[in-house]
Amino acid sequence: MSHRVDDIHSVALVGHEVTGKTSLADALLFKAKVVERRGSPEDGSSVSDFDEEEKKHKYSIDSSLLHLDYQGKRVYLIDTPGKPDFVGQALCGLNAVDTAIIVISATAGIQVNTRRMFNEAGKRGQARMIVINKLDSENIHFDDLLKGIRDTFGQACVLFNAPLNVGPNFSGVVSVLNPPATPSAGCAVDLAAQRAQLIDSIVEVDEGLMEKYLGEGDLSADELTAALPKALAAGNVIPILCTASKRDKDLGVAELLEAIIKFSPTPKSAVKRKGTKGAGDKATTIEIEPNETGEFVGQVFKTISDKFVGTLSYFRVLSGKLTPEQPIITLRSGRGGRSSGLLLAQGKTTKPMTEAVPGDIIAVAKVEDLHIGDTVALNTNAPKLPAPSFPMPMFGLAVEPKARGDEQKISGSLNKIADEDPTFKVTRDTQTKELVITGTSQIHLDIVQKRLKARYDLEIITHEPKIAYRETLTSTADAEYQHKKQSGGRGQYGKVHFRVYPLKDLHIKSEEELLEKFANKSRFEKMRSAHYEPHYNFAFIDHIVGGSIPNQFIPAIEKGCKEVLDQGALAGYRMQDVAVEVHFGKYHDVDSSEAAFKTAARMCFKKAFREARPVLLEPIVHLEVTLPTKYTGDILKDLNGKRARVEDQDSLPGDLAVIKAIAPLAEMTRYAAQLGSITQGQGSYTMEFSHYDIVPANVQVQIVSKAKMAVDEEE
Repeated sequence: MSHRVDDIHSVALVGHEVTGKTSLADALLFKAKVVERRGSPEDGSSVSDFDEEEKKHKYSIDSSLLHLDYQGKRVYLIDTPGKPDFVGQALCGLNAVDTAIIVISATAGIQVNTRRMFNEAGKRGQARMIVINKLDSENIHFDDLLKGIRDTFGQACVLFNAPLNVGPNFSGVVSVLNPPATPSAGCAVDLAAQRAQLIDSIVEVDEGLMEKYLGEGDLSADELTAALPKALAAGNVIPILCTASKRDKDLGVAELLEAIIKFSPTPKSAVKRKGTKGAGDKATTIEIEPNETGEFVGQVFKTISDKFVGTLSYFRVLSGKLTPEQPIITLRSGRGGRSSGLLLAQGKTTKPMTEAVPGDIIAVAKVEDLHIGDTVALNTNAPKLPAPSFPMPMFGLAVEPKARGDEQKISGSLNKIADEDPTFKVTRDTQTKELVITGTSQIHLDIVQKRLKARYDLEIITHEPKIAYRETLTSTADAEYQHKKQSGGRGQYGKVHFRVYPLKDLHIKSEEELLEKFANKSRFEKMRSAHYEPHYNFAFIDHIVGGSIPNQFIPAIEKGCKEVLDQGALAGYRMQDVAVEVHFGKYHDVDSSEAAFKTAARMCFKKAFREARPVLLEPIVHLEVTLPTKYTGDILKDLNGKRARVEDQDSLPGDLAVIKAIAPLAEMTRYAAQLGSITQGQGSYTMEFSHYDIVPANVQVQIVSKAKMAVDEEE
């Protein structure tokens, strides 16, 4: 190995779209002399944006892994998409690094994804740096931008270097940490005032420096430099650096690279990842130490399906040392195998590695069953990391093949794409039998369709998005059903008595909580067993007394109830938040069978459900809209017409406003086009699943009627 754990730094470039993240990544590679010619997204030569769709659209769609060596240090650099439509890929990249570099456009200022990525990095305890890019553009108000950053993200945001001659004549940056003896012409700020703010932030994490500063009134650049890594890792200092990465000189890029290798955390100084060792009562949470001599542990953050090399799985090594001949497994399934070698990625190209140590971010090819979020190890006793969470995709389209006979091929190909993207899902609608794809937006699903064509030569026809309504009940009800059929020979007989209960407000998440909060002897005195399905928040309770139904038929009754969960009883949507108690029944020595009791259970469950004041639930989303202030009234009026509830409204620098609201997904499926129309293309938004809520009665009547009409037409 050419580097040690202490020499490794890992950073992700994150932020809103069109801030120049990819150009900055290419500039960093060029500055470190990794490439002979500086790449550019504009002419398709970028090392990072190598996918054909990225070249065509001139924006990032996937996260891209790059690396560079500079002054004896190894830097892993992940370039991420800035469009909210591809937030899953941005979060994947963020999960693999120790430092987030939030890139802001000097002209556009703080935007929706700027705030989101800043907050996401904070949730992970990562060090953060802010880069103000495109300082060579027209109409820049640097003082307002700097104030807006500190007002929005806190006083820990301090200027590390200041721009000279902001605008088309931008000529470089000057250090705030170690300013020149004589003032620089064209400096955009008061260096002394900015340096005082920087020192105040640094000394907060070092009592010795604090005392010296208070006593002497100043600190040397060397003293500040030595204290900075600790302050950065602790979050007390969030450096602001200035760049213009689209000029021949790439101004400020060398200073950014210096800041990364001097001040960003190494694996040993960054926040430690935690894993769980053991299971059940013996499970313990441990910190994973980034030591070469420790047990090998890694976590997968990205997978791609390549037509030439097959599946590539990318992971961050967290502990231990890995060599190519060692077979790796995923702790999720215990499966895995020996890879064809360890690979060091530079965009789309890879080269072999002889070993990997903690902090290395590598790829392996042709190892089975590795998925995003998986913990990889050499044995099943290794600590397992929690799987990262991602926004629930809410924009759905029903799809079918354009050419007959492609049904199976399309399903398999879409699932390969879903393996690469945690915010893209493929499901089969049990009611309509349609294949449904779900993503974050129309743009997201458009890209999926183009990739389907480019990679697998498959085309699909899409239909209107389907809203994933749910059914639940709001009261308790009883029902009984007798299934009796005689058609010569052995007949069918089974009778069951059910009670159904709502579970929505009990906040149950496991079988242990079910037994504690609901299915216990105080409520069901002679309960024999209770089973829980967390996916549906569904409980089945066996409360049979006196053998009115023989034991061998109870599993069939439970199975019959579960079959109804996906079919629904009101409008054909999936059920949730419901408990079923079977407390009585009858059987026949000859004619009773598992099939008979399963049928009786299905019919009785539907009957009881319809008696328990059933309601439809609809998905509600969190909405954050950023727009020019002059359109605020029009947007508020539009949201009011969409059954939205505004929760917060604030002003942003640059004469912008931000509106936070919750709204029914059914009203927001075409919001991108509507927002663009109202704001003349100047508005942007993010949307994320919040919760399910009861559909208003008048809307429910329409949905149920439409569902019944569809069933009648099929019959």
